[in-house]
Amino acid sequence: MLRKILFFGAVGGVIVGAPMLALTALGGGEALYQGGEILGFATMLIAFSTVFIAIKRQRDVDGGGVIRFWPAVGLGLGISLVASLFYVVSWELTQMIGNADFWTVYAEGTIGKLKAEGASPEKIATVTAEMARWAELYKNPLIRIPITFSEVLPIGVLVTGVSAALLRNSRFLPARAAA
Repeated sequence: MLRKILFFGAVGGVIVGAPMLALTALGGGEALYQGGEILGFATMLIAFSTVFIAIKRQRDVDGGGVIRFWPAVGLGLGISLVASLFYVVSWELTQMIGNADFWTVYAEGTIGKLKAEGASPEKIATVTAEMARWAELYKNPLIRIPITFSEVLPIGVLVTGVSAALLRNSRFLPARAAA
């Protein structure tokens, strides 16, 4: 089971981390912040499809067509943790090799959006001060790393729960008989 966790976690981790590193290498750090939320979320969902595949494989190949909910959850959470670790390491690498400061770019975008919406000067000043506070906090890796984990791990937990619930039913996508 550990081999399966490490293998599928590494595959998911490469799927979620490689685009981030490639965008940074090709377009500099700024490329990550221009519509990166949608690309990032889609990549995370694709990466965590490895959880579903691994649980199904465990059920159909190793489990003889049966898997209980909690063992499936354990397998999925292990894979999610490994893939999330890859994501965090990839993010840290992008911060080192990219030239853009995440919070500066994020703050500029947020404040620009507020100005475009016609927010009051007090609101803009409050948000600017809050962004400056977060920018200072984000410089500390002991704060940045858990924040980065919190971006990706909940998606893995959600995919794990749904996959375990669906695949505990042996009639859901049953294994095909050998031809």
